[in-house]
Amino acid sequence: MPGLRMLLRYEAAWLGHDVVAGLVLATMLVPVGIAYAVASGLPGICGLYATIIPLLVYAVFGPSRILVLGPDSALAAVILGVVLPLSGGDPQRAIALGGMMALVSGTVLTLAGLARLGFVTELLSKPIRYGYMNGIALTVLISQLPKLFGFSVESTGPLRDLWAIGGAVLAGRANWVALAIGVGTLATILLLRGRRWIPGILVAVVGATVLVGLFDLAGRNGVSVLGSLPQGLPRFAIPWIGVGDVVPVLVGGCAVAMVSFADTSVLSRAYAARTHTTVDPNQEMTGLGAANLAAGFFQGFPISSSSSRTPVAEAAGSRTQVTGVVGALAIALLLLVAPDLLRHLPTSALAAVVIASAIGLFEVSDLRRIYQIQRWEFWLSITCFAGVAVFGAIPGIGLAIIIAIIEFLWDGWRPYSAVLGHPAGVEGYHDVTRYPEASRIPGLVLFRWDAPLFFANAELFRERVLAAVRESPTPVRAVVVAAAPVTSVDVTAADALTELDEALLEQGIELRFAELKDPVKDKLRRFGLFDRFGEARFSPTIDAAISRYQGTP
Repeated sequence: MPGLRMLLRYEAAWLGHDVVAGLVLATMLVPVGIAYAVASGLPGICGLYATIIPLLVYAVFGPSRILVLGPDSALAAVILGVVLPLSGGDPQRAIALGGMMALVSGTVLTLAGLARLGFVTELLSKPIRYGYMNGIALTVLISQLPKLFGFSVESTGPLRDLWAIGGAVLAGRANWVALAIGVGTLATILLLRGRRWIPGILVAVVGATVLVGLFDLAGRNGVSVLGSLPQGLPRFAIPWIGVGDVVPVLVGGCAVAMVSFADTSVLSRAYAARTHTTVDPNQEMTGLGAANLAAGFFQGFPISSSSSRTPVAEAAGSRTQVTGVVGALAIALLLLVAPDLLRHLPTSALAAVVIASAIGLFEVSDLRRIYQIQRWEFWLSITCFAGVAVFGAIPGIGLAIIIAIIEFLWDGWRPYSAVLGHPAGVEGYHDVTRYPEASRIPGLVLFRWDAPLFFANAELFRERVLAAVRESPTPVRAVVVAAAPVTSVDVTAADALTELDEALLEQGIELRFAELKDPVKDKLRRFGLFDRFGEARFSPTIDAAISRYQGTP
């Protein structure tokens, strides 16, 4: 419990900064929490419930001194993709589905943290993360357009929804007053975004709420509003769901866990560097998991770190997680004392808050750089983006994971290999395709394999060695594998080495190895290959292997 350890070292001078930062933060947490709840297909009050309890829990279990947790736009599309089709418009069913997704996410994150699996999100490369997040941003933005225009459509997928929205506007279903309020709110947020000391979201939302209440735009012009919030604090409840909901909730909860930790780990490391502290990624995963579990049991839904609210806390002078505690208590006080304060808050203004956040998720400039330096990774990112945009958030996540695994395996699946020679005036042995003038030792093929040897590339290794023998300019008597890059060998590869050795021996050629690492040698011993080849076939360096081939000491 890092929060308790921090409390024992808490300095009195920090308290004033934390209290002020907490009160400033609360002014942003309320409209954003409500907006993301509505964007996720749940009642607005759930956004506040998913803010209060997780902030208190993360203050105890979270390792970061400044990170702010709560509902997040990056998760909204994933949650909506599960909640909307399963809830059938029933708010209580939507709350149960959202709560169970939070429990699944929290369980996965907590178990992964305890198992010290904090490294797993590193398997998603930057282009894949960009593609996925750009797709999520587009999905979130499209999902909020009907609310911005003041009507609703049945969601069937991001691009099909866009077509339906266009048809509804042409059919005259748009509420232009609601649109004007939403566009004005969005413009205000974007104009004030760069000004750290002006709470743009608060200014925009309060302005829209006052305008609607003052001129009774809900009654006179049909502008949809939030209405009164339930009075009181969230209560403990187990979110029961039907048997038919289990699979989509499990898939969605696991997807949320992956996305939320990927975002949180990056943000946590960034702020740790800025505050000259260190953060254990496994503890971060555990703290995030505990916060999600708490949200699930107290009528909330999956939450993550916030790249928009954390800077607000920092700019307001936050020193520790006491800031989050103060913010949570301020929201709780609002629900106890003034639940009607936001009853005139227009839905189109909430949509504008979410759209502004979605715009901030788009990554373009770094993708432009990637396009210039490595185009295949750029197109990889575009593929992930298209997957999310066409099929939706959850199938898009599945596509991103599959592509990540393929990308991870590709270098080992079809690795680079080279025949080596000694270029004049250059130390060592190098690829003869890069140094065509490099001299080769008659009767000897020096072959380098730049990857572990495993089931997926074992046959290719055998083929390339035999091809190098066939293409040798002189009759071959020995092949030396420069094995420094070979970090592992599995059973399939070991059998392929045996087959290769037999094929070479039939031609009177001996297979030898240089620079093979001791752990790999240990594996060959277990597989029985070390005894088959004998100690004489293994040399510590390429020079030693050449000397042994030439018969010199």
